[in-house]
Amino acid sequence: MKPTRDDLNRLDGEHVDVLIVGGGINGAVTAASLTHRGVSVALVERGDFGSFTSQESSNLVWGGFKYLENYEVPLVRKLSRSRNRLLKAYPSVISELRFLATLDASSPFPSWLAALGTVGYWGLGTFATRPPRYLRPNAINKVEPVVNAETAGAAVEYSDAYLKDNDSRFVWSFISSAVNAGALASNYVELTGAKHGPSGWTATIEDRAVTGTGQTASITASAIVNATGPFANGLDSILGVKSQHRVVYSKGIHLVVPELTPNERVLAFFDDSQRLFFVIPMANRSVIGTTDTRTDDPFEPPNDQDRQFLLEQINARLNLDQPLTMDDVLAERSGVRPLVVDAGSTDHDEVDWTSLSRKHSIDVDTDRSVITIFGGKLTDCLNVGDELADAVENLEIKVGQPPKKSASHMGGWFGEPPADKRAEFLESAFTLGLDRPPEVEREESVAMVLWRRHGLDAHHALDAIRADPSQSRPILAGCDILRAELGLFAEREKIVTLCDFVRRRTKLAMMHRIDDLLADPGMAEVCTTLGVTPSSID
Repeated sequence: MKPTRDDLNRLDGEHVDVLIVGGGINGAVTAASLTHRGVSVALVERGDFGSFTSQESSNLVWGGFKYLENYEVPLVRKLSRSRNRLLKAYPSVISELRFLATLDASSPFPSWLAALGTVGYWGLGTFATRPPRYLRPNAINKVEPVVNAETAGAAVEYSDAYLKDNDSRFVWSFISSAVNAGALASNYVELTGAKHGPSGWTATIEDRAVTGTGQTASITASAIVNATGPFANGLDSILGVKSQHRVVYSKGIHLVVPELTPNERVLAFFDDSQRLFFVIPMANRSVIGTTDTRTDDPFEPPNDQDRQFLLEQINARLNLDQPLTMDDVLAERSGVRPLVVDAGSTDHDEVDWTSLSRKHSIDVDTDRSVITIFGGKLTDCLNVGDELADAVENLEIKVGQPPKKSASHMGGWFGEPPADKRAEFLESAFTLGLDRPPEVEREESVAMVLWRRHGLDAHHALDAIRADPSQSRPILAGCDILRAELGLFAEREKIVTLCDFVRRRTKLAMMHRIDDLLADPGMAEVCTTLGVTPSSID
């Protein structure tokens, strides 16, 4: 892929069927879905792809067990089946994961009801995962010694799934798929003006990269998809669209700490306010979260109260040699969930955001040819992609049928390459000694990590290792990024800043303190190869 600023030049003067504004998960799946159906697409994102809400998730692919509390059975059924679809399409990227939910005095319902709920949840997911089970207090520590079972009434165990890498990496896979199929996609490019006329939209876009030129370009489109997440209502207002929905914000934070348990499972608890929170595995780290705080500011950072609340809650529920403190926190993440409410609801007091689910809604303005995506979550992404194709077709834009399986996608417009392609790659990689376990991952081999990140492009890394065996070594201490991968990141992944690399294309910044990353001797080679500076990290 060409550098991002070259993409901006390509956009200037172009006409496309659909201009997508926003490069989070909703914009990315829309681009992939439409492009693989023969629709010409351009996507612009004012930051990096997946750099706002989509980089702050829990990395869980789950059916929304907690939504059963509010009797949202159809939504749970839909999300659970979407989870199953993702598990089948991305077997190397998304893995089934057991959840151990300990029920104590903070639980909002009795243990027998929770057990019944897990059976219903399993059924709503068409029994596609391992069955749930009920654990009495004396059995909890046999399964998970780190849990403080003294105050527990019982526990339930059930299955969902999670991303082995990170959420932004998953977003990037859809951007990459769309670009490979012919889409134009630019990060650090902002929509600064749009005019609607008889033949469609004329949009002005501007280079907003830190080291960019500030140049502008003009592009015409038959329709616009508003995929700006928390900013959807603001863009609709600029485009002259009267939305049927609006979003309210719930802030959630996560704290990343050294590994709390070697068992690859999620530990689930109810906090003192009877909200679910988790300890989630991420390689050899644990992620604690999330909180649920009403806010009107989508940029609101975590504060000491958020941090202390999570630490107090987890320290009370685990058997740790020493209580966790802020000194143990390696990284943190904070983002807002854009929760959908009716546009007519204007009084914040009328909205009980703690009862709102992560459902999505799609508004279509046929007069102005604008489609707006409100809300949603990562688990629901394939549904969004399919529904957007239908919505675009309703605007009388020609949309073809999605392709069948191909050499590069198990699901046609989505999914990793088929199993036979993976087997061929692993066989080649093992001959180069990449069957060894990586330093930090719970994986079968370094080769599997390469495949998971790059798919068919990982063969280029093997070529680099054949030419120079030293390329098979990690580029930074305590990480699983090989020197052989740097060329792939530099040439194919539209990296503009160092933060793009350590925070979004990889999860390095979530596993290491930033100062430690910058002090690593290998960082100079990283910056040189990627063409970025250490000062571009944030």
